Amino acid sequence: MGNYQVQGYIYIWTLFATMLAGVMLAAAGEVWQTTSQREKELELLFVGDQFRLAITSYHDAAQATTTASRYPESLEQLLEDKRGPKPLRHLRKIFFDPMTNDFEWGLIEQENGGITGIYSLSTVQPIKRGGFPADYTKFEKAKNYQDWQFVHAGAAAKDAGRGASSQEKNQGKPVNPFEQLGTKPVEDPFSRSSPAGNGNPFE
Repeated sequence: MGNYQVQGYIYIWTLFATMLAGVMLAAAGEVWQTTSQREKELELLFVGDQFRLAITSYHDAAQATTTASRYPESLEQLLEDKRGPKPLRHLRKIFFDPMTNDFEWGLIEQENGGITGIYSLSTVQPIKRGGFPADYTKFEKAKNYQDWQFVHAGAAAKDAGRGASSQEKNQGKPVNPFEQLGTKPVEDPFSRSSPAGNGNPFE
C-alpha cells in the first residue's frame, strides 16, 4: 500500500471523526437547550403564580378598606399597599421574566383600570403540554408563552385575548417597574431563586 493511499485513508477517517464529533456536539447542545427551557418553564410557573397570589391578596385586602380600588394600578403597588392604616406587602419583589430575562411583563387589565393578571412577552412555543395545576390547565393549548396568563380568578379582564401589554400602556416604551420607584435593579443570578423554605411547587 503506497504512502498516498495510506494518507487518503487517514484523511477520510479524520473527516469522519470530525463529522461525528460535530453531530454529537449538536445533539448535546439541543439536549441542553431543551433542559434549560424546561427549567425556565418551571420558574415561570412559580413566578407567575406569585404574581397571581399577590394580586388576589391585594384584591381581598380591599374588603377591609374604604377605597374602591380593587386591583393595583402598577406592579409596584403589590410591594407596598398603602390603602389601609397599615401598609401591606403582597409581593416580596418584582420578579423578572425567566423567558425573556427582562423585568417587563404583559399586563391584563380591567376596562376601568387595575391590573388583574400578568403574562410573559415571549413568543416561543412551550415544551410543557400537560401536568399543569388545576388553575392552569388551559396552558395545555398555549401557542406561545404569552398564552400562559396568570390572572386573578373571576376578574373581568380588559381583553379576552392577551389584554394590554406594558408597551401599549406607554405608547411603545417598555415599562420597568423599578424606574417608577426611582431605583434600578442590579441583576443577581442567585437572587432569582425562591425564598428559603418556599420551594417551587411546580417542580
